[in-house]
Amino acid sequence: MKQIAVSYRMQKLKKYFFLLAAIPAFSFAQDKNEELINWSASRPLTWSDYKGKPDPRSDAAASTSTYLGIEYNFDEKGLTYKIQCRFSTTKSWGMAKTDFVLKHEQGHFDIAEIFARKLNKKMGEYSFNKTSYQKDLKAIYDAITAEKEAFQDLYDIETDHSRKKEQQAEWLKKIGELLKEYQSYAGYN
Repeated sequence: MKQIAVSYRMQKLKKYFFLLAAIPAFSFAQDKNEELINWSASRPLTWSDYKGKPDPRSDAAASTSTYLGIEYNFDEKGLTYKIQCRFSTTKSWGMAKTDFVLKHEQGHFDIAEIFARKLNKKMGEYSFNKTSYQKDLKAIYDAITAEKEAFQDLYDIETDHSRKKEQQAEWLKKIGELLKEYQSYAGYN
């Protein structure tokens, strides 16, 4: 299967993205020792999941690293795909390990899940074109990840990285509503 993936790591407003291209499609390689957790409504993050070393240059309370990826295959049966929304325990870290900060960081992982569901929706709507599917799928993926990154940024700006408690509560409610709105697209793997 061909793969496309992006990593989102939050440290203040600095983002690190990884979209590694291979010919003729896309490939993503993680560190072989990297520990990943799939998103699950029944398995929220805990501080014990944050195993990465804090960045001494950062004034962030925590950093959450997530991957949104898609593997796809085209054969005689048509186009098949598998989407992944994962949290990296080895690249994520926390210094101010409070319940409040953890809820904010869970919000970042939940946002990644919202966009995994949006990606699943777009993939389901895609009409396969044998001559342009690689370009088409890259365009779908790029649009979804750009929207996700803008949403992640807005979340941090409007909550001031969880410091604005009222806005933080509003955002967590909004995130929960979006997870419900896209629930029918949750079965993507």
